[in-house]
Amino acid sequence: MLKKKLKKAYIKNRNFPLISIITVVFNNVSHIQKTLNSIYSQKYKNYEIIIIDGGSTDGTLEIIKKNKKKISKWVSEKDKGIYDAFNKGMQLAKGDYIGFVNSDDILLPNALKILKKYINLYPDVDFFFGAVKKHWGVLHGYRPWKIKFSWGFYSSHSTGFFIKLNSAKKVGNYNLKYKYSSDYDYFYRMIVKKKLKGIGTEKHEIFGIFQRGGYSSSISFKDHFIEEIKIRRDNGQSVITLLIIILYKSLKNFRKIFF
Repeated sequence: MLKKKLKKAYIKNRNFPLISIITVVFNNVSHIQKTLNSIYSQKYKNYEIIIIDGGSTDGTLEIIKKNKKKISKWVSEKDKGIYDAFNKGMQLAKGDYIGFVNSDDILLPNALKILKKYINLYPDVDFFFGAVKKHWGVLHGYRPWKIKFSWGFYSSHSTGFFIKLNSAKKVGNYNLKYKYSSDYDYFYRMIVKKKLKGIGTEKHEIFGIFQRGGYSSSISFKDHFIEEIKIRRDNGQSVITLLIIILYKSLKNFRKIFF
């Protein structure tokens, strides 16, 4: 009898995994409710919402409190930046899979339904990159071979990326040493060092909308570029490959770097 119950529970967990959605916010009173509403609208309902607020003072906290019955866990306190907030969210997550939907972004109604389909089709895969719509078009697919020389191998970190909680624990925390691009470092460790397996959805299987004006859009190309080189060097990438990347990108983006 006990074996039957355990088997039934296993099948249910496999077919209807709990998804932890982590939303990081700081002083974004104009968008946080839209983001939360987009999560509430999901056709797949087995999810938990975790809000990590960096100590907002603009009314964001009041909106979080109004939504607290639908929020599984929330924290409001000063942090060391967005990647510190990501780490806090992962520590609180209880789901089989975790993903990030930041407070500028929108999760489309079918997002978690599509994710569940891929989880059931590929139970041994560690992570998924859903297609994401930006203002200029749709980012989609997963091309891991590009990671050795480009960061254009995936759709999006926020809104599109979901990973097994157990697999995320293997990768570890986001490294707070990197101020602008710790997600790149995370992916490098995940793909190159830990050799975790991932899949991207089809172009029409859009998870969400990545809005303009978020944290990443406020960072200059030069700052991104300098930190990219540090990340590659710290992760032991070939010096020759690094020199080729530096030379190629410096020539291609001369004005962005030096002016």
